[in-house]
Amino acid sequence: MKKIEAIIKPFRLDDVKDRLAEIGVSGMTIDEVRGVGRGQGKAAIYPGAEYVIDFVPRIQIAVVVDDENLEPVIDAILDAAKTGHVGDGKIFIYDVFDAIRIRTGERGSDAIS
Repeated sequence: MKKIEAIIKPFRLDDVKDRLAEIGVSGMTIDEVRGVGRGQGKAAIYPGAEYVIDFVPRIQIAVVVDDENLEPVIDAILDAAKTGHVGDGKIFIYDVFDAIRIRTGERGSDAIS
């Protein structure tokens, strides 16, 4: 199993969620996060003072899938989240040793389906 974490622009969330649903991914965790990358934030003017916005709002999506579903999920996220502009985000992939559904005790693939 693999855990996929994608950090995307907030306005792309519905597109990513819809694309994942199209390929059968129904379970995911969403967090509102803030971060900074190569863009290093931007300057803004607030009545009478200029300040730098260091961290920009992003959405972090976490999905755990079986190994054979990894590439379709990555492709779906790339397709739906990409705008072609700086700050489109990142995808991180981790190995998952095991998953357990608390309610039933199911493990592995059964716990994530």
